[in-house]
Amino acid sequence: MKRTILIGLITVWAVLGLIAQEALPTGAETIQDSAIVYPESMTENLSDLLRNWQLDLSNADIDCRRGENVTFQDSVYLKRLHNLPSEMELSYNSVVRSYIEMYAVRKRDQVSYMLALGDYYFPMFEQALDRYGLPLELKYLPVIESALNPAAVSRAGATGLWQFMLQTGKGYGLEVNSLVDERRDPYKSTDAAVNYLKDLYAIYGDWNLVIAAYNCGPGNVNKAIARNGGKRDYWEIYYSLPRETRGYVPAFIAANYIMNHYADHNICPAHSSSLTVALDTVHVNERIHLEQITGVLNIPLEELQRLNPQFRRNVIPGDFKSHALVLPSEKMYAFIDKNDTIVNFDKGRYFTHRASTEKYLDGSASSVSGGNTANVYYRVKNGDNLSTIARKNKTTVAKLKSWNSLTSNKLSIGKQLIVGKKAVPAPQPKPEPQNNEYTRAESSSEGSNIISSYLKDQLKKVEKNNIQDESEDISETGEGVETELSGMELEVEEGGETSPLE
Repeated sequence: MKRTILIGLITVWAVLGLIAQEALPTGAETIQDSAIVYPESMTENLSDLLRNWQLDLSNADIDCRRGENVTFQDSVYLKRLHNLPSEMELSYNSVVRSYIEMYAVRKRDQVSYMLALGDYYFPMFEQALDRYGLPLELKYLPVIESALNPAAVSRAGATGLWQFMLQTGKGYGLEVNSLVDERRDPYKSTDAAVNYLKDLYAIYGDWNLVIAAYNCGPGNVNKAIARNGGKRDYWEIYYSLPRETRGYVPAFIAANYIMNHYADHNICPAHSSSLTVALDTVHVNERIHLEQITGVLNIPLEELQRLNPQFRRNVIPGDFKSHALVLPSEKMYAFIDKNDTIVNFDKGRYFTHRASTEKYLDGSASSVSGGNTANVYYRVKNGDNLSTIARKNKTTVAKLKSWNSLTSNKLSIGKQLIVGKKAVPAPQPKPEPQNNEYTRAESSSEGSNIISSYLKDQLKKVEKNNIQDESEDISETGEGVETELSGMELEVEEGGETSPLE
């Protein structure tokens, strides 16, 4: 009887074990990862992002009422993601939930501003993605890549909205030199990114793997696939990927969620009039500084920099290669009409490089030797900005930043700025002390006899202590100068050396 009961219990335990094993969730549902590394764009402070975006959205209009975040059950998140009209698989798990909560709670203000920036950038992204037949959901990739900051630079050197590394960017036709970095050009970098994504999809045929490869490179994804016996499911190779990439796809899925369901979490877009201005593009074939355009057309330099972030030093090298310049449509005709005025506006101040220095080599001209200079100061007043201060003092914003070690364009009223340099007369050399009876040394035909410092000291002591009468007998010979001091006989030879007389 006992044996029968024991066999029955063992059978029940075995059946329950099999049932539990079959019921055990696999793949995405088992992902529990606290070791993921957040993308760099998610670790920046909002104030730093606002400065990098070069936008003042602090007084932006809010078109809905802000409120506290609303937390939902897992089933709600899962259903909302599943119902999104997406070609891509946007699955839900605990890691995705952690990113949704990050956007909805800790980064809700950042989301509000990115929604406003999205009014400018997302249509541009959608147009390029549609042209190449790629899923439009990929427009949210720059949200996690750069927080929609075209001037973003990662610790590894990836740059721009789409975070291209230097060689990858050049490989997809982006120009990078000292004056121009097309990785920061919203239009050209978007076109390059879409081509790159298309090539990655031709390799993997799975959009989650494509996004992972975009982040860590195809080599790391291929290694993870190899370590898992050739499995090509992102969630099955999840733990074999670099830690940063583990959080990358969940962050992308969460970005798709929050950008579509922000209102359900009481997040409102921070609309700004500066983002809704109609824009146009003109090709520039001459070398122009952005501050020349600012000075003639009265466009804020910050707006020109925001619209044209690819010009690293505010210089358009159009004389080397034609470059597209983005301007507000209302300023386009003025730019064309006043092109010659813009090109010649304070040209000597903005472009100081000499085309030829041959005249310095053949002796027909010489450079002016630099004298002493002193700083010229200006105290910031209400309504001032770097552009207006630079124009008033006939200098450039770049020089103002360099002289004053400024990292942004923000100024505080009353701050004293260095706005220029002025030449000051070089200090005149002090006149030589007049020769007296103690330091006189006559010249001879064979050379000058110089009284040594040792002898001078002895003479001063004699005078001070009144050891010797004021009358002295100093005689000169061709060999040297002799003098008698307190019974000590010294000879001063040529070159200032002293030795006792025998």
